[in-house]
Amino acid sequence: KTTPQVAEHRAAGTRGQAALDASPRLAQVLEAVRSGVFSPDDPARYHGLVDDLLDSDHFLVLADFDSYYAAQRAADERWNDPAAWARAAILNTANVAWFSSDRTIAEYAEEIWKVSPVI
Repeated sequence: KTTPQVAEHRAAGTRGQAALDASPRLAQVLEAVRSGVFSPDDPARYHGLVDDLLDSDHFLVLADFDSYYAAQRAADERWNDPAAWARAAILNTANVAWFSSDRTIAEYAEEIWKVSPVI
């Protein structure tokens, strides 16, 4: 989601349940988590996590699930084409110079968190 979409989502009070209702795949994944598939020694271990996501989903994890899933499928397909994978890897490496954690954190602070530097 873009910054304006996040703000719109939060202003509307959208809850994770809306994403669950719209995505059968997400419903299947959350049921697996809730039922203890990933924690057979303690099946209730992740109940609080699932409940929190469905109630608030402050970071829009559920809202982004389907787009994340689609991106992962695209990456899987690219991996199966060695030439395309190599090209993408080289371009990503070449473009990493643009990324700066300092710049990114400053942008998050200003645009998302609405805070100013203290130093």
